[in-house]
Amino acid sequence: MPQPKVAIDYQACDPSWCKDGVCASALVCERKVLHQEEPGELPDIYPSLCLGCAECLPVCPKKALLIMS
Repeated sequence: MPQPKVAIDYQACDPSWCKDGVCASALVCERKVLHQEEPGELPDIYPSLCLGCAECLPVCPKKALLIMS
């Protein structure tokens, strides 16, 4: 069975809702699964790094992160 991974709902994601435009979920992810080039830009995701811990989900103010299995 595949391991769960985090995915971004880019229609819901809005970095302006995070402090200074820096993705709050990216800040809590120890494995750096989420990455932003610049504040205010949509984050990129590196699913191969994701362990499916879901610690980033409750941090997102727009609830734009999902767990995919």
